[in-house]
Amino acid sequence: MKFRATSLPGVFVIVPDKSTDERGHFARLYAKAEFARHGIAAEFATSAVSYNKLAGTLRGLHYQTAPFAEAKLVSCPRGRAWDVVVDLRAGSPSYGRWTATEISAANGRAVFVPEGCAHGFQTLVRGTAIAYQLSSEYQADFARGVRWDDPDLAIEWPYAKPAAISERDKALPRLRDLDPPALRRA
Repeated sequence: MKFRATSLPGVFVIVPDKSTDERGHFARLYAKAEFARHGIAAEFATSAVSYNKLAGTLRGLHYQTAPFAEAKLVSCPRGRAWDVVVDLRAGSPSYGRWTATEISAANGRAVFVPEGCAHGFQTLVRGTAIAYQLSSEYQADFARGVRWDDPDLAIEWPYAKPAAISERDKALPRLRDLDPPALRRA
């Protein structure tokens, strides 16, 4: 695996080393020891997948607060997506900044999202599936988010108007309305 640092501290794009033969390929997206060598101590408690029917579907930007803050390892086993991470860590020099990368079945990349960062994506093709490894189980009372179209973030989404987005995601607060200390570990 190759760990490509992004502009946000602790956020990495993981590029797998593929072992290829006549059957196809095999690639690891997570290995505890390799992650530890890059300063990542996340262990995963939950696996999940989202299936997205339409190109332009937008999900996010989501996170959970302490004590259920979660790190995520996100990949795309089917289709293509524009994957976005926003730094919401109190006191971070990159607070309020974002980074994005395309993840797809073809490129095999994954994105590591540390605790305290919001995550979202927009699908680029129909039938895209996104797989998640999450360090904490979902706790609805601690689930939060920030608006995908917040002008203070100015995220460059591939589709300016999502083809599909939940009512919950449309109603998320702007960055300036968040309480950054709530993201700190208790």
